[in-house]
Amino acid sequence: MDWEKLGLKMGLEIHQQLNTAHKLFCPCKTELTDDEYDELILRNLRPTQSELGQIDRAALQESLRKLNFKYEAYDYHTCLVETDDEPPHDLNEEALEISIIIASLMNMHVVDEFHTMRKQVIDGSNTGGFQRTGLVATDGYLDTPYGKVAIESLGLEEDAARRIETTDEFTEFRLDRLGIPLAEITTDPSMHHPDQVREVAYMIGQVLRSTNVKRGLGTIRQDLNISIAEGARVEIKGVQNLDLMSEIVKNEVQRQLALIEIKKELNARNAEVLEEIHDLDELFENTDSKILKSAESIKAVVLKGFDGLIGKEVQPGRRFGTEIASYAKKRGVSGIFHSDELPAYGITQEEVDAVAEHLNIGEQDSFIIVAHDNDIAVSALEEVKRRANLGFEGVVEETRKSLDDGNTEYMRPLPTANRMYLETDIPSFKIDKEMVEEIKNNLPELPDEKKARIIEEYSLSDDLATQLVKNLVADRFETILEAVDVDATPVASLLAYDLKDLKRDGAEIDVLSDEHLIGIFTLLKDEKIAKDSITKLTIAVMEEPETEIEALAESNNLTLLSEEKVQEIIAEIVVNNASMVEQRQMGAMGPLMGMSMKQLKGKADGSVVNKIVKEEIQKLL
Repeated sequence: MDWEKLGLKMGLEIHQQLNTAHKLFCPCKTELTDDEYDELILRNLRPTQSELGQIDRAALQESLRKLNFKYEAYDYHTCLVETDDEPPHDLNEEALEISIIIASLMNMHVVDEFHTMRKQVIDGSNTGGFQRTGLVATDGYLDTPYGKVAIESLGLEEDAARRIETTDEFTEFRLDRLGIPLAEITTDPSMHHPDQVREVAYMIGQVLRSTNVKRGLGTIRQDLNISIAEGARVEIKGVQNLDLMSEIVKNEVQRQLALIEIKKELNARNAEVLEEIHDLDELFENTDSKILKSAESIKAVVLKGFDGLIGKEVQPGRRFGTEIASYAKKRGVSGIFHSDELPAYGITQEEVDAVAEHLNIGEQDSFIIVAHDNDIAVSALEEVKRRANLGFEGVVEETRKSLDDGNTEYMRPLPTANRMYLETDIPSFKIDKEMVEEIKNNLPELPDEKKARIIEEYSLSDDLATQLVKNLVADRFETILEAVDVDATPVASLLAYDLKDLKRDGAEIDVLSDEHLIGIFTLLKDEKIAKDSITKLTIAVMEEPETEIEALAESNNLTLLSEEKVQEIIAEIVVNNASMVEQRQMGAMGPLMGMSMKQLKGKADGSVVNKIVKEEIQKLL
């Protein structure tokens, strides 16, 4: 596909939790909890006007859903700031400093003052109906294999509350996540190839991982902005899988092209969405369809000139009817029935014909049915009409949700600038220029750079170096090697793999200090323990962290035997197996090594054992 000819433009928004001691505007810790809540708060939210007296369209659509919200609050994990019952405290300066480090790594210009704004959000994820946010830096860039990509802005804001449960009556949130500092990085829409957006996301991830940010599922969220020349800007939320990004872009381009075709066909047919909502209760009075039988009310609308277009595929496995259904679902229905897919779902051909006759359906016309409670059915069909009318515009500006199969689903209209207004409870914060310069002069090493340097300096394998950097233990690795002149590989193996395995098995690896590890590897350097005993000694240290390490090695029978004693033991083993040596010659090396290592039980280094076994075999030969 010729992406340039299509006018493909893409941008990224990346939201990353920062690993600070407390939240952005209160002293609560930035930790999640699964404890039973202490208080449940009920609340409703409504949109407010911006500073210009306008209401944001996304906030308005959310308010029309008339949702009720419950919030799980805690005596110790949350406070009155999260419940919006107390003014926010001072800005978390640690979060601001981390944000400035991130901005500097992306060649950005840091602002002189941090001004906190309110961003209207009434989906329930913020108790006050807004998110506090502020601008930290602008006008940066990253050099990529596809060329320079501009980083438009970096903001610092509050993370939202955690969604716990959603029912027809309410949505329940937990307030432990609300207020965790979140860096928001926005690129300009200068990316023009599906593979480029993945590369840029990876590079921004590298920048973030070199700073003090949180790790794990849910700590980073990536949103894609996509448009083509004849289409419109669409924001795709929650793109978690980098490898899926290219597929998401291609599927969205396919969707926009299909919607443009539908628009042209609708206009060519002089299509029309009729306003009247029809009652079909009598027509389906004796239906065998279980879905229709269980509904209080069955209603329909007529779409003139839409025949065959509702069933047109717009994404792999998803049709224009799916787009319309996504809007209807926002009003509480589980789906719609449209004439392009009927008969189906227990609805017979005879019933389809009866509906067509009742609604006076023409050759190119379609109809859509909704079955639910009366008010919900009417509300859902109003959304059906609204989405069908948007079909005449082709592609509309929307916020969509990323799905695991690379497709997307409608969430809400794209927000506008009308949702921003000033936060009057927090004074502006002047950013010290000397602090910014100090940060710029002491920037952390990027992960890929650190990995390459470690491989070169310590002669490590690519795999070990990758794991050290990925598991955030590369600095600890270098601290140990600065203190002890020892082979780097066993140090790297312990930090990259062994400790991770021990933690998985339930070991308390957090009790291990750098001094403990330096002590273990000092014994290895002094040839008092073997490499094979490192993990065993580490376990012993975790069990008795206050005991002297050499004493632990001795009490656990891990200290090495003298080379003379090792030679004495191996000589006896070789002599006792002289017939095997005579028969196999040097081929007896493997079995004799196994016997020797088993008897020595880790009290001799494998390389020493190998040398002595070879010497003893040669004596017999």
